[in-house]
Amino acid sequence: MEQVQRREPFVFTGRGGEYFRIWIVNLCLSLLTLGIYSAWAKVRRMQYFYRHTSVAGANFDYHGDPVAILKGRILAVGLFALYSVAGHFSIVAGLVAFALILLVMPWLLVRSFRFRLHNTSYRGLRFSFHGKNGEGYVNFLLLPLVAYMSIGLLWPLAHQQIRRYLHNNSAYGSERFAMHAGPGLFYKPYLVVFAALFVLIIAIVAISIALFKSAAPSDEGIALLAMGVFLLIYIAALLLITPYLAARLQNVIWNNTTLGPLGFESHLKARGMFAIMASNFVLIILTLGLFKPFADIRMARYRLENMALQANADLDEFVAGVQVDASAAGEEMAEMFDIDIAL
Repeated sequence: MEQVQRREPFVFTGRGGEYFRIWIVNLCLSLLTLGIYSAWAKVRRMQYFYRHTSVAGANFDYHGDPVAILKGRILAVGLFALYSVAGHFSIVAGLVAFALILLVMPWLLVRSFRFRLHNTSYRGLRFSFHGKNGEGYVNFLLLPLVAYMSIGLLWPLAHQQIRRYLHNNSAYGSERFAMHAGPGLFYKPYLVVFAALFVLIIAIVAISIALFKSAAPSDEGIALLAMGVFLLIYIAALLLITPYLAARLQNVIWNNTTLGPLGFESHLKARGMFAIMASNFVLIILTLGLFKPFADIRMARYRLENMALQANADLDEFVAGVQVDASAAGEEMAEMFDIDIAL
């Protein structure tokens, strides 16, 4: 008998006032400990958002070890310090340090993704990441470099390949995720962004020429005005382009992702993202940053509650099935990669 497809929406129950108390304590303790507590702050933050996210009546959970996160942050600070110190000695030393960071970063990112997924669970069963280091270097180093040399024209292809690498190597129990979106679906929203950026550059050049023609080039007032116009246009572009790209790409990625017999759907609207991001931006400035936790809650709720799980099979049977082949080897393997460099 054919299973009837069920739509299980994601639900987010986080509240701004509740999260504000966690956020302000995290901020104060991180400042008092010169950043050391930030690792424990991240665990508290992740646990709050995961435990308030549910689908089909079950919540997610996060099990990250703060010590592992602290080790990752110490390593990241050490690499940055190495680059800064080397740059003071000579340009060559700075370039060597920068090259070293580029060489080690893909390896660290693979470990970080493995750490993040291993410490995420749903219905008591953990996720995992099986990406290889060699593929990590191709996706996190080679493809971005090629995209950079193409003046960004190949970035949509690079982005598609990176997301494909991350999704196709992610698993829940013994079942792998799979992303089926081709490069064309990524190019569509990026082409709109490229066109908008082109118009923006033309507008900046035209306004700058008009301003400098109205007075002597040495007039500091005109120069400051031009800088102000540039800044305003830049902020406006971020508030317009970022929500559009974020909404379209989330829809492209999740509407084309499966987990065995399960599918996903996402219906974010660019105008909805714009309304939230623009109002968050204004309120964060007006409150001198104190609205930030409320902004995070608003954005998480909008992103999650516009997503759903398409269940073509009984979820209890599915979870039981993928749990059969999940062994303790995954737990032991994760201990070899106990580091997280993400914020």
